Amino acid sequence: MTHWSTLQRITRRSYAQSSGNITSSDSIKKQRRVVFSGIQPTGIPHLGNYLGAIQNWVALQHKLAGSPSLSADSVDSVQKILFSIVGLHAITMPQDPKVLKRERRESLACLLACGVGPGGSLEAAKPRATLFFQEEVPEHAELAWYFNTLTGVGKLQRMTTWKSKLAIAGDGDKCEHEEISKAEENLRLGLLAYPVLQAADILLYKASHVPVGEDQQQHLELSRDIADSFNHRFGKVFPLPQTMITPTKRVLSLTDPAQKMSKSAPNPSSRILITDTPEQIRKKIKGAVTDNDRSITYDPVERRGVSNLLSILGACHATTPTAGNFATSISQEDIHPDILAAELTRQGISGHAQLKGIVADAIIEKLAPIRAEYARLREDVPYLRQVAALGRDEARDAAARTMAEVRRKVGLDAI
Repeated sequence: MTHWSTLQRITRRSYAQSSGNITSSDSIKKQRRVVFSGIQPTGIPHLGNYLGAIQNWVALQHKLAGSPSLSADSVDSVQKILFSIVGLHAITMPQDPKVLKRERRESLACLLACGVGPGGSLEAAKPRATLFFQEEVPEHAELAWYFNTLTGVGKLQRMTTWKSKLAIAGDGDKCEHEEISKAEENLRLGLLAYPVLQAADILLYKASHVPVGEDQQQHLELSRDIADSFNHRFGKVFPLPQTMITPTKRVLSLTDPAQKMSKSAPNPSSRILITDTPEQIRKKIKGAVTDNDRSITYDPVERRGVSNLLSILGACHATTPTAGNFATSISQEDIHPDILAAELTRQGISGHAQLKGIVADAIIEKLAPIRAEYARLREDVPYLRQVAALGRDEARDAAARTMAEVRRKVGLDAI
């Protein structure tokens, strides 16, 4: 994945839909499912991370918890959900150790503030989902090594993420042979092999379904290939994980709507962090790029800036239906940017300034409880450590069972 942090690249209509209409690319039969997903510890998530992936993680938890809004069949079909902060993937690129430690802690606090992981007292009922640090479960690295012995180098070199990194290192897509060789020397084995580690992340828990973005389909196919290779050689251990298509929103940069919203963009005004203050949010939305057409219409090809604002409004408005004093009778299932554009026009709202004001209000209302909860959690380090320990222990219980089976199949169990 551009690593695991890019689990959020598929089209999304609204949060209300994602709460109840999570489907697989294959026809989902009534079955017991184990869902796994991971995210890199990049510190504070931005709005795109939240609307694109994290909200859907919370929706999946509602299935496991038995939300009354979902059918009994769909609830029963979810056996376990595991969410991991994947530090081993993060170090495939150079990291400042002090910054990485801080960002791991911030990532955990942010996910908890968004509703991912344990809810309420840790001593109470079993958490709705297991939330843990990948690097605290050493079986991830062990299983990855087993898989490394089954995976061809040529297959890894054909992965689109490796080729894109190679192009960057070689200063362009059309590198000569000598330039490619030099570029390869500047890249590290971990970057080439991280899709294998990713497969280990998934298969260690015998995950049957994995929420991924469109740009991650190739990596999930590799996970399936590796599982199939292992099963064929040593005997069946792993299910073949299925793509879980979750309706998501691809949020674009506020300053360059031709690009996705990203933490790596040099201009901080291009993104809204989930911890931004109302003043910061209003300033960033006010400066968002639009166009010279004062009308409000949804056209993601010709009017990317305005369409991006409408998409954000639709995603936020789905769970805050009176956000920004914009009252509407549109049902939550129907909240889509083109429908919102028509409703805004019908109510006499015109011009980008008015639209931006409404969008800013919606974002502020959406993120207010998350920002407040994060501010509380980041100071409660003992609680964060307790959550991490609980998740580690739960994950290791499952991981140890899988690895005992793997070692026995391979012939590396106790003599």
